[in-house]
Amino acid sequence: MDTTTRHLLGYARSQNSTGLIVRQHGLPLVEESWAATASSGFAPFVHGETIEGQILEDVASLQKSVVAVLIAIAVDKTLLDVASPVNDYLGSGWSRASPAQEMKVRIVDLLTMTSGLNETFGYEAPPGSCFFYNTPVYAIIGTILFAAAGMRLDRITHEWLTEPLGLKNTSWRKRPPALADVGNASGLVTTARDLATFGEMILAGGIGRNGDRIISSSSLRALFERSPRNPAYGWLWWLNGGDYVIDVHARRTPGPLIPAAPCDLVAAFGYLDRRVYLVPSLELVVVRTGAAVADEDFDQQIWQRVNEMVG
Repeated sequence: MDTTTRHLLGYARSQNSTGLIVRQHGLPLVEESWAATASSGFAPFVHGETIEGQILEDVASLQKSVVAVLIAIAVDKTLLDVASPVNDYLGSGWSRASPAQEMKVRIVDLLTMTSGLNETFGYEAPPGSCFFYNTPVYAIIGTILFAAAGMRLDRITHEWLTEPLGLKNTSWRKRPPALADVGNASGLVTTARDLATFGEMILAGGIGRNGDRIISSSSLRALFERSPRNPAYGWLWWLNGGDYVIDVHARRTPGPLIPAAPCDLVAAFGYLDRRVYLVPSLELVVVRTGAAVADEDFDQQIWQRVNEMVG
């Protein structure tokens, strides 16, 4: 193991990580796992281990980027139109907005976090007018998919994504009472290895390892179109290289999402700093799982070390 790899692994391990995977051009550069931290905040997210010893984790909001891919696949199957009002699939009364306000909220507004609703589904602003990271409103996308496809989210995920990709350790599970206030009753439980394979499919333009097309290239591109209200966000994916970032706490900062990372990086972010970073120009996928990091500058620091390793 060379110095740059040791530097990267030492840092990742020091940051309460349970897994770190780096793959480039489909080849493994790094794959390491560590024991779970004793942090009480992490314990509700742990669902045991695989037979290979990888920790099964509810990856929190990282699930949003996976659901965005399912929405895009539904578009490919002509089961839904993201420009349509949510009412077309759920009927009226799904929010606390007035009927006139509610009927203007489109599926794409949910995907870009610009629904104009607050976390209790009350009306705050016209749809599409402002970015507000809203997990409870996001969570109704599962119900929209059920209405469009006639299948529950777990079956949709299995048939459209995990089975075609050979993801043996990824499934939806009901969250324990300790996570009852997160705004979403279901968690995507998976491993760093499955997430890396999912990321490789994205980098391959929507094609799995066996050559099967999972998602069309046009629908894939739509996931990464910058929101007019937040250039660091697409359809439930975080995007690097924009002029400014509005984060999950509504803080606006100038500059790109991760200055040290390549401009074309796209990422799935989850609570406790779970990450899937993808860089199309380098055919590079980096996955980090685990408990909350100690370094507030983690994204920048991990990318400085990845850059050293990949050159």
